[in-house]
Amino acid sequence: MTQETMSRTKPAAQTAEPRKKLSPGLKIALELGPLIVFFVVNSKYGIFPATGVLMAGVLLTLGVSWAITKHLPAMPVVTALLVLVFGGLTIFLQNEDFIKLKVTILYSMFGAALLGALYFGKLLLPIVFDMAIHIDDTGWRKLTWRWGVFFFFLAGLNEVVRHSVSTDVWVNFKVFGILPLTIVFAVAQAPLIMRHEIPAEQEDAESHF
Repeated sequence: MTQETMSRTKPAAQTAEPRKKLSPGLKIALELGPLIVFFVVNSKYGIFPATGVLMAGVLLTLGVSWAITKHLPAMPVVTALLVLVFGGLTIFLQNEDFIKLKVTILYSMFGAALLGALYFGKLLLPIVFDMAIHIDDTGWRKLTWRWGVFFFFLAGLNEVVRHSVSTDVWVNFKVFGILPLTIVFAVAQAPLIMRHEIPAEQEDAESHF
């Protein structure tokens, strides 16, 4: 067999180019940008214009992510869909409760999906994290339990806050409360991740979706 023929018959997995990834700085900017704009517009013009800007912002971030990586992670897609649905209801019905309720439903969905899949022996968290970390299945199961419970905690906390404070205070909570809590929780998982970390090539994907 000639070298040219061997080259043509190489498996696709060996010839495919590795998928492009967003730089850490750009990824943070895409995640925080719509929230910051949402906060600024709300402080100047109110919740309804801010909701419209948030809807446009999540679409823009998805577009930028797709243009660079030709791939859309699951969590931003689900988040964007809920923002569009509940944001549209907020503006169309002029009822700010919908955009507030979106947070509760979003985190409840994430928590239920993670723990529900785990009950059936499947691991969704690697997909949620877009395979950014590599740990063994025991580590994934422990991490899934923690994130599932944490998402339900955020959903419950949002319900308490949205029923207790004004819309402007709720916006502050959404931008400057939920985000820092999530960052602190994520950082707190570092010891577990380090204990179960494995080389990327050794990760067993059979139990993942």
